[in-house]
Amino acid sequence: MNLSAGLLPPTNMKLNTGHGNASDDRLERQLLERIAHRDREAFDEMFKLYHPRLFRFVFRMTASYRIADELVNDILLVVWQSAHTFRGDAKVSTWIFGIAYRQALRQLRKRKYTTVPMADDFTDDGDSNSRLEREDWVRRGIDKLPPKQRLTVMLVYYLGLTCEEAAVATGAPVNTIKTRMFHARRKLREYLEDDSE
Repeated sequence: MNLSAGLLPPTNMKLNTGHGNASDDRLERQLLERIAHRDREAFDEMFKLYHPRLFRFVFRMTASYRIADELVNDILLVVWQSAHTFRGDAKVSTWIFGIAYRQALRQLRKRKYTTVPMADDFTDDGDSNSRLEREDWVRRGIDKLPPKQRLTVMLVYYLGLTCEEAAVATGAPVNTIKTRMFHARRKLREYLEDDSE
């Protein structure tokens, strides 16, 4: 079990939770069941599968490779230790990103982090500078959101979870997720209007 591998995601990688693919979830459930029985090979497979996705999610919150790597390793350690508690009510990816959400929220409460743009999310199509500027502008607005709203926006918009899946991941009622999204969009609109003047 290599919890300190320090793998970095490829620069051209898009966020993807394996969302919507039933065969991916079946495979991940099998891996998780094996992990619950302390199968290190299954854990290594899960580690390779999730480390890049979790790293992108956490790095976006912390803007620190070191802290993001440590936090991702902590998240995956929780997966190793808690695999036997997975009840199967949600997708494995939702369960794992729920752990990531709680760990990231703990980090955000401890300390104020500056977030960074993920410039590799864009193609070089000649208009990339203005697109990067717009993306940076939106991200600065997201940075101003309260931690729970910020993480909810990340789960829904960047990881592609539905409000229902975000509710499972965060342990909050669906209506709370919808309310957070409503207030986050309203605040973002205000922030962005202020910044555009």
